[in-house]
This record gives sequence, structure tokens and C-alpha cells, in this order.
Amino acid sequence: MDRLDREILGILQQDARISYRDLGVRVGLSANAAADRVRRMRRDGVIRGFTVIVDPAADARGGLVVFIDLTLRQDTTNEAFEQQVAKLPGITEVVHVTGEYDYLVRARAADPTALDALLRRLKRDAGVAQSSTRIALRAAARPPGTQVQ
Repeated sequence: MDRLDREILGILQQDARISYRDLGVRVGLSANAAADRVRRMRRDGVIRGFTVIVDPAADARGGLVVFIDLTLRQDTTNEAFEQQVAKLPGITEVVHVTGEYDYLVRARAADPTALDALLRRLKRDAGVAQSSTRIALRAAARPPGTQVQ
């Protein structure tokens, strides 16, 4: 990846629906050259997909969007945890992280009772020793011009 690829990624992170023509204009390439770079980054796994970020307050489904920091029990492997957590309802993202916790999980729960049930299942079925949960209040916008370093 070069400087131009990083610039393209930054633009796509702000607006993944931008046309190849407009993307090319912003980075000084033709539409075809911009499209070729995006296709190459997708093929190489740099771009793993495109998504929509929904403000939890605007989501018509209601419920809670939560971020759960997790520490695994000593007898739980990462592989075993990842297999078990994939089976749990409401889990939308699982990220292995550095720092005080082992994983950061993003999930959706209908209400506090459903959240409690999810936390209990994480501890009982997925080998979690400790958790710390935060509830999303709203999604903040990314500052204009922010891009991947």
C-alpha cells in the first residue's frame, strides 16, 4: 500500500458510496485507475467489505447497542472463545485487542434483561472470566478529512 491507497481508504471510510469518477478526481486519478486500486485492495483483503453505520438512537429496532470488554478464563483458548461467541445471538462484532482485556465485543440486546442473559451466556458458554459493558448513546460523526494513517 502506498500513500495514494491510504488516501483512497480515507475517502472510502468517509463515503463508501462515492463514485469512482469522484474518487479519481479527489486523488488525481482517472475513474478506471481509482476503480482498479479499489478492486486490488478488495482482492488483497485490505478492504474486507462495505458497511452502513447506524446511529443507535435512530435505529427503528430499538434496544441497546453495547460494547463489552472481555477477559477470558485461564482455561479458555482464543479459538474456543471465538467458536462459542459466534453462536450467540446479538453479537455483531468481535475484536481481539491488546491491553487490559482480551476482546471487545459489539452486540445488540433488546433490553437490560436480554443484555443480562447475553452476559451470563458469555461467562457460562464462552469462557469469559470478567466483563465490562458500555451502552452506546449515539454514534458520533467522523471529523471531515479523517483518514487511515
